[in-house]
Amino acid sequence: MTSKGGPWTVFQKRFDGSVSFYRGWKDYKYGFGRADGEYWLGLKSINLLTQKRPYRLQINLKDFDNDTRFVTYDTFSISPLAVSPEEDGYKLHIAGFQEGDITKPIRDSLANQNGMNFSTYDNDRDVYPGNCAEKYTGAYWYKNCHASNLNGLYLTGNTSQYATGMVWSTWKGFNYSLKESVMKIAVKEEDYVVY
Repeated sequence: MTSKGGPWTVFQKRFDGSVSFYRGWKDYKYGFGRADGEYWLGLKSINLLTQKRPYRLQINLKDFDNDTRFVTYDTFSISPLAVSPEEDGYKLHIAGFQEGDITKPIRDSLANQNGMNFSTYDNDRDVYPGNCAEKYTGAYWYKNCHASNLNGLYLTGNTSQYATGMVWSTWKGFNYSLKESVMKIAVKEEDYVVY
């Protein structure tokens, strides 16, 4: 809540692999885990939060050498115009990518998944002929299939498993699974008023 640019609402937090993120649609819709550990807030809650005011997104990443990176998107929402966001697939809407630290660039690994439905192994909504969630052991806004898979398996750095881990491909490639990932949202600064 108190980090720079906030207050922030964290909707995804991973740091030790204690919670399995290979889960079905119901868990991702309603959320799982605990706020003092690893967790996913839930697509329904994220959608409700982002309906009232414009939000931005920050993604913080750490590798197993404790090197960190972050990126921001000036605009973030989930199925903003849908009468039924679940029927709409909890579509990802992002815009305005910015490097978090220009001295440590990692480029945008989520852009290709913009506008995509959220998919799980039991609710395949990607455009791939198969099931991306099942193939890459995760649940995410897959297209055909991904360049970012932050809800993938918790592995430990370099791996022979292609793209199944916590992947941000423009930083570490598809055969590296990150140590930590935090996805968080905040009201756009020009719209934030303290009462």
